[in-house]
Amino acid sequence: MSPKLNGLLVSDFTCDVLQAFLTNLPEEPSCQVELSPFGQTINILKDPSGPLWQNSLDFMVVWTQVMAVVPSFKRVLRFEDVPQQDLLSECDVFIDALKEGSSRARFVFVPSWSIPEFVRGYGPIDLKKANGFRRVLLMLNQRLIDGLSELPNVFILSTERWLQMSGDKACDPRLWYLSKVPYDPSVFRSAAADIKAALCACLGGARKLIVVDLDNTLWGGIVGDDGWQHLHLGGHDAQGEAFVDFQHVLKSFKERGIILAIASKNEESVALEAMERHPEMVLKKSDFAAWRINWNDKAQNIDEILKELNLTREAAVFIDDNPRERERVRQALPGVLVPEWPENSLLYTKKFLSLTCFDTIHISDDDRKRSHMYAQERERGDMRAKAQNLEEWLVSLDTTVNIKPLTEDDLPRATQLLNKTNQMNLTTRRLSEQEFKAWAEKPGNRAWVFRVLDKLGDSGLTGIASISCQGQEAFIVDFILSCRVFGRKVEDVMARTLVQASQEQGASQLKAKYLMTEKNGPCLDFFNGRSGFIKDKDGLFVWDLAGEYPVPTGITIKAV
Repeated sequence: MSPKLNGLLVSDFTCDVLQAFLTNLPEEPSCQVELSPFGQTINILKDPSGPLWQNSLDFMVVWTQVMAVVPSFKRVLRFEDVPQQDLLSECDVFIDALKEGSSRARFVFVPSWSIPEFVRGYGPIDLKKANGFRRVLLMLNQRLIDGLSELPNVFILSTERWLQMSGDKACDPRLWYLSKVPYDPSVFRSAAADIKAALCACLGGARKLIVVDLDNTLWGGIVGDDGWQHLHLGGHDAQGEAFVDFQHVLKSFKERGIILAIASKNEESVALEAMERHPEMVLKKSDFAAWRINWNDKAQNIDEILKELNLTREAAVFIDDNPRERERVRQALPGVLVPEWPENSLLYTKKFLSLTCFDTIHISDDDRKRSHMYAQERERGDMRAKAQNLEEWLVSLDTTVNIKPLTEDDLPRATQLLNKTNQMNLTTRRLSEQEFKAWAEKPGNRAWVFRVLDKLGDSGLTGIASISCQGQEAFIVDFILSCRVFGRKVEDVMARTLVQASQEQGASQLKAKYLMTEKNGPCLDFFNGRSGFIKDKDGLFVWDLAGEYPVPTGITIKAV
């Protein structure tokens, strides 16, 4: 079980209920949360020496009411015409305090401002009038979003969504007058779930593979019995329309960078014919990175798909309309997320869009190309199977590795790789963008990123390596490579880069300390094997910098 995250709630209203939900809800990550003194938000954020900052904070939630932070908004609620600049200036004071306090926590979550649904303001002209309640509220929330947009560790969360989920009971004035609690417990329950989901996203826990069943999941009906011509898909039919919409949503997630795969009990030729020939079919064979369409155990098929794509169980989500199949996969493949699924297909899209497991804090160009990259991987696998040996395969791929020092532009994707990669990862340290940037800028520290290309396409930024030089010794701090490209001697290029950089720094030895996790065995295999590093009596892997690291054959190396 992962260690508990330390959190702090800063608010101008009573937040005990939120604290309890964050502490006690079973969803990961586990949290231990402290409450700040009531109603001292600005002072707490601006005081770096306060007692609340003595412990290292993983996250902070700063939840305020707009009337407390922007006092002039009270005048708006009294139907006064308040100068816009007065409102914005008060909002900016809060933004400046947030900027100051944000450096004292790894991640900061700021729920947006809201007012109760029963406050009607000017009614039909409330969004039209310059001082309409909700028009002013929209302006202030936008100012808050814009003012914090440059801080990579600060995230604005939607309070309005939590209120909508609770409906009429969301805001009960009796709670406020009795205990200074502005919301029903159900609102805090939704808030805690979203905060935990955001923490998972910040820590690299977003899922990136959807494995779907076919019959009565991707379409209505049994293709082997009904034939593809008679499937419920599209047309003037509620069920058919719902299945088409569900496919459109899956397709959109694929375009965002989520990988699609199939695990179905069917005849492969029959199922694939349906996908290619049905005129209302949105998802085609080419949209899926892998499939197992046969009569074998689905858990076995999913395991094979994960091995083929070189992904862990924790990357996968399995969607199936059959409760027995869902339970089988849950028991056989712990780590794979298997959500409960509605019996009514009209609710499939709603259920899917409500899942938090795909939440992320950054989407790079490489993410958007991920499905295409996996299709290229299938072609590489076919070439590997035909090649006589590894060297012949590498030569046939015509692989180029571009190397460049870590820059601001590469930082989001590099941090994402740092926090998501488990197998080829020397130490599995996890850092935010700010922390990684600060570390790389310290004297003696250097970091590089590696992009892999071959004749089939660009695999993207897939490697990170870094060293810290201390006198005559240099230490490898990060040695991280995406599962998509390891085994293709890219890891040798990375090792050679670090050896050369350490020699340039005047060091005599380059050392690596391997920190074992449940999943990073491949990294140990590399350093124990062909890397050429020697293991010393202290368990460190050592390279004598009097010797050169050999250039891996079949690879073109370019410094960018």
